[in-house]
Amino acid sequence: MAILLGTTSRNGEQEGKITVFVVLSCVVAAMGGLLYGYDTGITGGVTSMNSFLKEFFPEIYQKEEEHTESSNYCKYDSQLLTAFSSSLYVSGIIASFLASHITGNYGRKPSMITGGVAFLAGGILCGAAFNVYMLIVGRLFLGVGVGFANQSVPLYLSEMAPARVRGAFSIGFQFSSSIGTLAASLINFGFEKIKGSSDPLLEHIH
Repeated sequence: MAILLGTTSRNGEQEGKITVFVVLSCVVAAMGGLLYGYDTGITGGVTSMNSFLKEFFPEIYQKEEEHTESSNYCKYDSQLLTAFSSSLYVSGIIASFLASHITGNYGRKPSMITGGVAFLAGGILCGAAFNVYMLIVGRLFLGVGVGFANQSVPLYLSEMAPARVRGAFSIGFQFSSSIGTLAASLINFGFEKIKGSSDPLLEHIH
C-alpha cells in the first residue's frame, strides 16, 4: 500500500511517486548520519572524563590530579590520546575512497551494509576494550563505518527521492547527523554526573 502525495509531468517525463517504501527507505538510510554525528560528539566528552582517563590514560589523569600547568592549545599533550581521537577520521578518509569503488561497482546498499557491519564491529571492540590499543583498533573500524556511510548514504538518498523533493530527502543525512551529535552530548552530560560509576565495572573486567 502506497501513499501518493502527488505526481506531475515535466517535459513529457513522468516523475516518481512518493510512496511509503520510498519514505521508509530514505529515513532508514539517513540514519547512517547518526554514525558520524554520534562519533563526532561523543569523543570530546569521553576523553575529558576522569574515569576514562584513569583507566586508559593514567599519565594524563595523574597530571590532571597534580594540576600540572598545560597549554590551552594542547591541554593533554599526549600522542597516544591524539592517536585515539584521530584514528577514526584517518580510517574514515581512507575508507571513503574504497567506498566509492564499492558503491560504483556493486551498488549503494552493499556499501551501506559494509559500513554498518564495520561500525558494529568497532562498537563491540570499543565496548569490550581493556587497553588503549584495543580502543584504537575499535576506532579504526568505526572510521570505516563512518567513511562508507558518508560516501554512500547521501548518494542513495538523492537517487531514491523524486526530483521535485530531492533536496528535502537529501538533507535527511545532515539532519540525522545533528541528532547523533545531540544524543552524544546528552549522553556525555548524563554520564559525567555519575560519580565513579564505571570504576567497579572496570575493576570487575580486570
